[in-house]
Amino acid sequence: MRIALDVMGGDHAPEEVLAGAKEALASSGALELMLVGDLEAVLQYWPEAKSEQRIEIVHCDEVIGMDEHPAMAYRKKKNASITVASRLVRDGEAQGVVSAGSTGAQMVAALFEIGRMEGVNRPAIASCIPTLKGPKVMLDIGANTDSMPENLRQFSWLGKIYCSVALGIPEPKVYLLSNGVEAEKGDELVQKTYSLLMEEEGLNFCGSVEGRDLFSGEADVVVTDGFSGNIALKTMEGTAEALFTMMREAFMSDARSKLGAALLKPALKQVKSRLDYEEVGGAPLLGVRGLSVVCHGSSKAKAVRTALLKAGEWIDSGLLAKLGEHKF
Repeated sequence: MRIALDVMGGDHAPEEVLAGAKEALASSGALELMLVGDLEAVLQYWPEAKSEQRIEIVHCDEVIGMDEHPAMAYRKKKNASITVASRLVRDGEAQGVVSAGSTGAQMVAALFEIGRMEGVNRPAIASCIPTLKGPKVMLDIGANTDSMPENLRQFSWLGKIYCSVALGIPEPKVYLLSNGVEAEKGDELVQKTYSLLMEEEGLNFCGSVEGRDLFSGEADVVVTDGFSGNIALKTMEGTAEALFTMMREAFMSDARSKLGAALLKPALKQVKSRLDYEEVGGAPLLGVRGLSVVCHGSSKAKAVRTALLKAGEWIDSGLLAKLGEHKF
């Protein structure tokens, strides 16, 4: 499979992005990459890329920064790396795009270059979250800060199909994120969405789930708007990071604790791996006609490598075809 990689996107671009690309190529013989970005920057960190058979460098001299207004920057910078990478997907030269740059810019580029699936009003970013019962799906995690009940209805189907294909769960249980499990709980958006989902035949909607129960794994798919979803996801990431920092401080406090830490180290590494966002790599933007994978802005080589390999898996699984079969 051939994937367009936005080399210039992210806090650690292009060095860490290119390092991740190297690792991904070493891990998968079927992977081909189109490195989209400044040619000079690419060759500075990866001189051999120019002669690598499975690599094509697509030069472009513009980048949309994290602090720029996505829509305005898209209109002004037609040669921006994320725009060019998305255009390659539109034109069939690449089967997917991966970027750690501005999420807003990637959303705009996907909408205007790749286009939405028929019937989909707004795409949603779907992320796998760690739970006691293995990874589960939550969406939207940041594509849409303002949503309507109809948007969340569509997110529910997008999430269900993605969960069944990517995680192999035959009939995923769909829940709505709220501040209580009762039908009357939540704001106006949640209450209206709850009523809408109750009427959806075949969705397997099971009610509401509270934030404290996200880690339980009872919900296979958690549906919410992008504002609440992004806060929930980053709260989970921050909590995991703070927890391990506290544990590290406690383990280093005295000789006995250090001994205990040495004995527990293998188990702790296993737990940390389950909570590490770099193990997830990236999240697909569901609802557009091509694969667009959104990575964390602070992604380093490991996360980029994982995102590229995951993108390859989603391409092989026929995810887009299965999403396109549904009548939204």
